[in-house]
Amino acid sequence: MAANYTGNCSMIGGLSRTDTAGSQLNTNVLVTGAGGQLGRELQRAAPEGMTLCALARADLDLADAEAVDTALAELSPGVVINAAAYTAVDRAESEIERAHAGNVTGPANLALACARRGARLIHVSTDFVFDGQAGSPYTPDQATGPVSEYGRSKLAGELAVRDALPDALIVRTAWVYSAFGGNFVKTMLRLMGERDELGVVADQVGTPTWAAGLAQMLWTAAQTELGGTYHWSDAGACSWYDFACAISEEGQALGLLDSDTHIRPLTTADYPTPAQRPAYSVFDKTATWRDFDVAPIQWRRQLRHMLQDLKDMENA
Repeated sequence: MAANYTGNCSMIGGLSRTDTAGSQLNTNVLVTGAGGQLGRELQRAAPEGMTLCALARADLDLADAEAVDTALAELSPGVVINAAAYTAVDRAESEIERAHAGNVTGPANLALACARRGARLIHVSTDFVFDGQAGSPYTPDQATGPVSEYGRSKLAGELAVRDALPDALIVRTAWVYSAFGGNFVKTMLRLMGERDELGVVADQVGTPTWAAGLAQMLWTAAQTELGGTYHWSDAGACSWYDFACAISEEGQALGLLDSDTHIRPLTTADYPTPAQRPAYSVFDKTATWRDFDVAPIQWRRQLRHMLQDLKDMENA
């Protein structure tokens, strides 16, 4: 029996936009990776007057080219936002084929199907496409040089998307977290609730990104016709150690943590991992601010919003 993808669609706000002649515009938007933290925030932030089709991996395997083409033929989206990805950074070192399927084959299939169906594609990528050796924020056109299998797979995915659909919009982001799923913030909260002392790497610098803010930016982008490669994260920069200290302070202020945990700064050498991380991955977002008329909010303020969101969800 053929899959029924329309069962994953719903009207947002109950109204559809119409053009001046009174005919309904194509306001169908497909979000892939709907079960992940970004996918869930995209669903929460979806603007009114559109039909949102949200598909998780269980609904649609992007590595299956035939299934992808069938889904787009059935749903006829005007815009596809690809929030699906293989994100197990360390496991990617040994699960190269799985990383490639999730980050290269899947996006390539989606881009090809979008090209055939005339749909616009917004594809989410990562700071891991850079080597982390820069001394100032990375611009979108700066030379790439991933240092991990995960980064190499994400860069290959960007290239595959661009080859199949030259006018696709690629949005790179970094250090994403939310109240949903597993991420650094929620891991730190758990460990701080269990331990009196914790060591966190202090010589890797980047910018945290609340998935809800990223979702808002992507919805803004979905209402434009812009293509190309752009960067998005929250404002400012910090180390993982700085981020952990802020989580501790903000978590205590909101009553999510009962006591202070001593946090020790570590070097990358002190905390070896299978995959190498970029030592520096701060983004230059000037083009994003200008072209989409958006500006990021400082990362600590966004952290506070997310923790309040998490508290509200736990108390609901």
